[in-house]
Amino acid sequence: MPSLQHDFSLRSFNTFGIDANASSYLEITSSDDLFQVFNNPELMSQPRLVIGGGSNLLLTDHFSGLVLRMAMKGMNVEREDADAVYVRAAAGEKWHDLVSWTLEQGYGGLENLSWIPGTVGAAPVQNIGAYGSELKDCFHSLKAFDFRGGKVVELSKSDCQFAYRHSIFKTDFKDRFIILDVCFALPKAWKPNVAYAEVDKELAARKMANPTAADISRVIIDIRQRKLPDPAVTGNAGSFFKNPTVEAEKLLELKKDYPAMPSYEQPDGTYRLAAGWLIDQCGWKGKHYGNAGVCETQALVLVNRGNASGKEIAELSEAIKKDVFDTFGIRLEPEPVFV
Repeated sequence: MPSLQHDFSLRSFNTFGIDANASSYLEITSSDDLFQVFNNPELMSQPRLVIGGGSNLLLTDHFSGLVLRMAMKGMNVEREDADAVYVRAAAGEKWHDLVSWTLEQGYGGLENLSWIPGTVGAAPVQNIGAYGSELKDCFHSLKAFDFRGGKVVELSKSDCQFAYRHSIFKTDFKDRFIILDVCFALPKAWKPNVAYAEVDKELAARKMANPTAADISRVIIDIRQRKLPDPAVTGNAGSFFKNPTVEAEKLLELKKDYPAMPSYEQPDGTYRLAAGWLIDQCGWKGKHYGNAGVCETQALVLVNRGNASGKEIAELSEAIKKDVFDTFGIRLEPEPVFV
């Protein structure tokens, strides 16, 4: 087992760049490391936090417990059948490295999720999504370590109970399972997903009538780089709030006062609103809040302007939530996990 470290700085392991320490820290490079943790009563007695790239994490204080950082590596084509190629990737791989690797092999399916920060192991927890696609669309199964029984199990798509920015790992399976690797079924009969208006517009501007998966990936990377700050330069966790969903009656009421409000009908008849638009209408885009603030180009992104604490960013998020509720009667829900 890699060496256990104490009073360990997590600043380099959260994309907000928050300066917080962990009482104990252990890098996990194989499932054997987790078996050793499981068989160590002292380690098992501590509060536990599992991290990957720290791109969906807000550290509001030092963590008095054991931080396990997933650093397992490896990607390979496991098998194929008439319908799909099955690719398995270890939890510690960077998500975009997996997307790039699949495209280099000529496999489409993950291209709309290009340039999303974070790791493969963290992706199913959030059911990451962007530009009309979600992880669940190509998800097949995953392997996870069960801290309740001290064993490795395989979980199917139905086991994971995926929903919008949600999975069972946020509820019933929280603190029980650690994802070791993920298997994706990439379709052989690939079709481009260009339903998202911004992507379709960009493809048209580039005269790409029949885009490849790699073409779509390049377009999405360009869009994201224009709109979103680089965490290596300005600390952030990407989109900070989920896009809220409202009933049709609520939307009609809102449209009376805000006819330009963007809305997207869902299969169940509800409508998803753009959280960034709501925040922008409240005048938050580009605002400073102590050492924290809101991105100048995308109101959905909260940023660390230099030396912000996690508490400052949490306070900023509360102020935004209150303003949006007071203005629209809509409650915003943060995407990052507050620790």
